[in-house]
Amino acid sequence: MKNQFKTRLKKGDQVIVLTGKDKGKRGQILQVLPKKGAVLVEKVNMIKRHTKADKAGGGGIVEKEAPIHASNVMYYDTIAGKGSGIRMKTLEDGSRTRISRKSGEAV
Repeated sequence: MKNQFKTRLKKGDQVIVLTGKDKGKRGQILQVLPKKGAVLVEKVNMIKRHTKADKAGGGGIVEKEAPIHASNVMYYDTIAGKGSGIRMKTLEDGSRTRISRKSGEAV
């Protein structure tokens, strides 16, 4: 587990960006990169890449999402209407679930 960033964020979570050029934007997590400690968020941290033409299709300028560090995003609680931390709760049957710190509801 050396050099791995622990995060409670999962693919599909709605997050809000806390810092940087996209501060305040909300989006869904497309991918979690635990070795880099980063996440890919839909329509956030967009970059342009020049691609070479190949047999399948023409080249051009492709716009895509770049990873953003997981510490720069926060889970967006739709019930509270703002960013919220996530904590873990152990249920009576021994299973663990993620709970929003703001609203107290299961994520």
